[in-house]
Amino acid sequence: MPLDGVPAATAVRTTCPYCGVGCGVLATPRGRESADIAGDPNHPANFGRLCSKGSALGETLSLGDRLLSPSIDGDVVSWDTALDHVAQRFATTIAEHGIDSVGFYVSGQLLTEDYYVANKLMKGFIGSANIDTNSRLCMASSVAGHKRAFGSDTVPGTYEDLELADLVVFVGSNFAWCHPVLFQRLLAAREKRGTKIIAIDPRGTATTQAADLHLAIAPGADVALFNGLFSEISRRQAVDRSYVALHTNGFDAAVSAADDDYGADVAKLTGLTPDDLQRFYDLFVGTERVVTIYSQGVNQSTVGTDKVNAIINCHLATGRIGRPGMGPFSITGQPNAMGGREVGGMANMLACHMELGDLNHSRIVQSFWNSPVIASKPGLKAVDMFRAVHDGRIKALWIMATNPVDSMPDANFVRAAIDGCPFVVVSDVTRNTDTTALADVLLPSLAWGEKDGTVTNSERRISRQRAFLPAPGDARADWWQMAEVGKRMGYAAAFSFADGAAVFAEYAALSASENSGTRDFDIGAFADTTSELFAEMEPFLWPQPAGGAKVETRFFADGNFYTPDRRARFVPVSFRGLAQPTDAAFPFVLNTGRIRDQWHTMTRTGKTPRLTAHIAEPFVEIHPDDAAVVGVSDAALAIVSSALGHIVVRALITDRQRKGSLYVPMHWNDQSASTARVDALVAANVDAVSGQPELKGCAATIRPFAASWYGFAVTQLKPAIIAADYWAIAPTNTGWRMEVAGRDAIANLDAYALAMLAPSQSDAEILTYDDPKSGQHRFAAFVGETLIGALYLGPQPIAVSRNFAADSMDVAWPQNERRMRILAGKAGANERDRGATICACFDVGLNDIVSAIVDGKCMSVEAVGQALKAGTNCGSCRPEIGKIIHDQSRAKSS
Repeated sequence: MPLDGVPAATAVRTTCPYCGVGCGVLATPRGRESADIAGDPNHPANFGRLCSKGSALGETLSLGDRLLSPSIDGDVVSWDTALDHVAQRFATTIAEHGIDSVGFYVSGQLLTEDYYVANKLMKGFIGSANIDTNSRLCMASSVAGHKRAFGSDTVPGTYEDLELADLVVFVGSNFAWCHPVLFQRLLAAREKRGTKIIAIDPRGTATTQAADLHLAIAPGADVALFNGLFSEISRRQAVDRSYVALHTNGFDAAVSAADDDYGADVAKLTGLTPDDLQRFYDLFVGTERVVTIYSQGVNQSTVGTDKVNAIINCHLATGRIGRPGMGPFSITGQPNAMGGREVGGMANMLACHMELGDLNHSRIVQSFWNSPVIASKPGLKAVDMFRAVHDGRIKALWIMATNPVDSMPDANFVRAAIDGCPFVVVSDVTRNTDTTALADVLLPSLAWGEKDGTVTNSERRISRQRAFLPAPGDARADWWQMAEVGKRMGYAAAFSFADGAAVFAEYAALSASENSGTRDFDIGAFADTTSELFAEMEPFLWPQPAGGAKVETRFFADGNFYTPDRRARFVPVSFRGLAQPTDAAFPFVLNTGRIRDQWHTMTRTGKTPRLTAHIAEPFVEIHPDDAAVVGVSDAALAIVSSALGHIVVRALITDRQRKGSLYVPMHWNDQSASTARVDALVAANVDAVSGQPELKGCAATIRPFAASWYGFAVTQLKPAIIAADYWAIAPTNTGWRMEVAGRDAIANLDAYALAMLAPSQSDAEILTYDDPKSGQHRFAAFVGETLIGALYLGPQPIAVSRNFAADSMDVAWPQNERRMRILAGKAGANERDRGATICACFDVGLNDIVSAIVDGKCMSVEAVGQALKAGTNCGSCRPEIGKIIHDQSRAKSS
């Protein structure tokens, strides 16, 4: 029988809402707020594998933090009232200030149907192109590079190429952590084929650890490296002259520009040794089947488009494109970044890969939509959009499924811009974010598990996200919200969609309109999709024109590009370096990015202890030599500053980091840490072609945080206020864990401990330990046999087992000497202390792995996997397990 409106417990085939791999998921609801999650063995992206984030999806469905009702100025209202208000304010703003006084800022978290309706409303009925997406921050340079070279935003290859290649080159991609399911497909293929892997990245990462060659390139020097390779291809006469002559233009000008960088000494420009450069050249030139995978490290740059074209130039010159096992491959960061690109979600595009400014394309789209107007010029890209909000040109803004106060560069400027905007609408699933706090109108959206539609992954495969849970409260689909506003603005006929299937069918029909092979994106085979057909739709690779057999296409092996003469264009590019050079005040290059188990601003992944346990607080990576110079100690707190502001994060001293560089993850926000929004430090410098900001090259400095005390705490209840100059908070299975620190001494330790551990429980028994000589103070609070909290304070970073302390709130503690274990912060001889989490998929800790190595003689990653299951799901922890085995072997031999 259904439970509280939840369907009977049968597995629903859906698609993961995280990265652009687009993994198939089998979701079986267990009540309203959880589900059993498994990989879909029949989905062609993952064949049953899931990463740690995907595996934990069932733990992120709770409703405690959900936005469940529309509100205006904080007051709950009906949908009709909210939608009438939004439509009236947008219409009034347009009437008084013109069509460009309004804007939509949307997201790769939206479904294609959401994107389509938003694009149709803004560009076809409002008539402005002021709609842009957070995909501008991750893949816009790839779009621009594709269009310059191919005439269209076309990804030439498929995931299968990773398994067919003899050489895979990663550029600016920590593939092992950010796209782990695909990385495991590659490693499995390497076992069979002996595939070579080159990783180009300033940092040492899990990906570089697995590579045959790591090129620790200087930040921003990718153009110089690939120009050097292009020049080397020409000098060695490795050019595919037939392909170049038949299918391309501009070779001579491009190779001339490359030769200029080659003559300028590539080794000096890139910071690489001549020997490593030679190995790179030899492997690339001497291997026919080469795939070059690139991601944010390439795109997030003021020269990102040039980097993309430098890579594509090398593949065009050798004819290694569109054939099995070869080609340039842009891997997207969001689940529907590709869908947003296809549907025209960016400010400089029309739907279905048609072009703003192309009069014929504008005619096709306007005629198909039967719209009163059509946007005639590109709108404002993300950075410029928020500048226009700040200076008052945009007076009404609708933000959907994204958190720009945390994710945009110069994030404090963006916060001020939104705060000062006369009218702000935010559609979201989470009640309290740094962006929802600034909204005039909040609209509750459906979350993953509730919404129903399509997404497109990085290989152009369209898959279904299916609902397996009922809509909670008043939450509604994003496309429905926009369609209802469109109706209220006077366009009822154009926005009377019965369901998501009707939206998709219209979208598919538009893709085929006046196409006949002139445009790459054509899914006309689905123009007659009904609700029933939509429900049964299988994953498919576009293009799929009407009337043809189902095929899976690679592009450009035989030319036939989408430029006017159907030839590819070589694009001359030259090395320019970082937009914001370092100087005496800010001598470090600050790089930002992701970590293994977290996603964007943690509104979803931050809900599950399994994912927060691996890395529970914000940190900065710094090289040991640099740390010694600036006086930062390992595990101490550090202040990272730029010209725009500062953050306080934990110092991680590691030789993985390049000298002169810092690395800080992008995920922490004002709900999860005191001062850790790293994008508040990053200047809003953008690529002149793509509009994508440089998030990998901020000039910064670092210094110690002058803490007089440090602390760690676990509590059953989440504190309303954390009394500390520094704090970071994360959930545990039974409560919360917190890192804290302060500049000034705590005046009353007992009162501080009581306020943190048992603020409302007068019957709590407090156990204490004080050592004035060492400055150590420890407190444990019990109610009966239940530990309700523990607090550890000292003058140095606290050395206790975090997981042991957190797990202790889930067991009984009789009134005996065992309770002293809590104050000691470590397990007894017969008690499990799993140690720091290594494998999030199976909740396996460091101590578990060490025990398997020492006691069980597990001296390989495979043996550890057989004993503990660690590393046997997504495999993203396998490099860490390998390092633990190596360290244990060294310790034993010494």
